[in-house]
Amino acid sequence: METNGHRLDLDSAPLGPVARLIVIVLFEGVDLLDVTGPPEVFSLVPRETDDAAGYRVVLAARTLDPVTTSAGVRILPDLTFGEAAARRIDTLLVPGAVEVDAERRVRALTDPEVVGWVRTLAGRARRVASVCVGAHLLAAAGLLDGKRATTHWSTAGQLAAEHPAVEVDADPVFIREGEVWTGAGISACLDLSLALVAEDFGEGVALRVARQLVMYLKRPGGQSQFSVPLEPVSATRRGEDLRHFIRRHLGGRLSLADIAAYAHVSERQLARIFTSELGMTPAAYIESARVELARGQLEATDATLERIASTCGFGTADTLVRAFRRTLDTTPTEYRLRFRTAAG
Repeated sequence: METNGHRLDLDSAPLGPVARLIVIVLFEGVDLLDVTGPPEVFSLVPRETDDAAGYRVVLAARTLDPVTTSAGVRILPDLTFGEAAARRIDTLLVPGAVEVDAERRVRALTDPEVVGWVRTLAGRARRVASVCVGAHLLAAAGLLDGKRATTHWSTAGQLAAEHPAVEVDADPVFIREGEVWTGAGISACLDLSLALVAEDFGEGVALRVARQLVMYLKRPGGQSQFSVPLEPVSATRRGEDLRHFIRRHLGGRLSLADIAAYAHVSERQLARIFTSELGMTPAAYIESARVELARGQLEATDATLERIASTCGFGTADTLVRAFRRTLDTTPTEYRLRFRTAAG
């Protein structure tokens, strides 16, 4: 990137005590959204938290010459790989590139020189994350050996064939193995970035950033088949107040009479408010909110189904199972086995 025709001088703009330096790897033919999507997520963090520093994102390449992406858009690097290797990196983000043959078969590309720099830069980073087919670069650098990893579904077979030491799972939108993260197909870079934000600043900040982007908070995986959009937002203060009241009391007894009493309306009027402002009945909203709360615990904890059912307001594990079947057409146990993203 340049400012007023001059190269950005990173040393003259100190990072500050809490800023996190994110280095994104650039090379010819890289997927454009893999490069530009994550910075959009990271740039919104200062707006949604008291941590004004947030992240500082820089782009690194072989030289400072413009890099042409797969979309034909040219991007200017901030620094060279060598310069990046001299810095203490919080997160190394590795995008990918593909080629498509005459029969429309997709193949991930790995440049040996870029692979070498990825290996070097990873040694300077607190954590490493790949976006889409960037997982092939991590694998070629030996960073995924003995680990479970994901990539775009179209190149998962190639990744497994070329790197038998990697346990390839094409279902999850992203996978974390210690401090190594891998993300699935292209737009999943936003989900992965939100997960990194959640780890650094908490789920609340990640949710607010997701709302700014008008997108899913955190897809747990499966090429979006289990994706649930952000909770509905009411156009009125009354509707929002009711929604937040419910969210605060999901873990306890929460009857329609309780909610109606809080809102100082009848249960019939309460139903009309929810239907007109949130597009569902109060009971449906409560169940949906409890399922979402349970999903988070299934993805991120080892809590028993009984414990999750209790803390999420379902009461019993059987009630939790029935709610999951109605809402997601699966069971909590199947969901956890398929979409657990934290390392076991």
